[in-house]
Amino acid sequence: MFIKSPSDLGALIRDRRTKLNLGQDELAKAVGVSRKWIVEVEAGKPRAAVGLILQTLRILDLSLSVEDRSKRQQRVLPSKAAPIDLDAHIDSFKRRS
Repeated sequence: MFIKSPSDLGALIRDRRTKLNLGQDELAKAVGVSRKWIVEVEAGKPRAAVGLILQTLRILDLSLSVEDRSKRQQRVLPSKAAPIDLDAHIDSFKRRS
């Protein structure tokens, strides 16, 4: 799963907590935070402490990994530019040979 926002992270935490049949109170107690903190994180709180997020993930038996996106193949986004005539480009390269 790709986490792109605090809301994505909150949804992941909420989904895992419910799959483990844990209430927000139970998870909060295990993490050492208030139930309100769990509610806010599950709602996508953007400024949650990283250490507490990592503790929450550990308790839910989840791990966090980081990927160097510069090494992934770059996604080509569709543009609004005019379409390219590939046949014309290929023909021009053939003529140069």
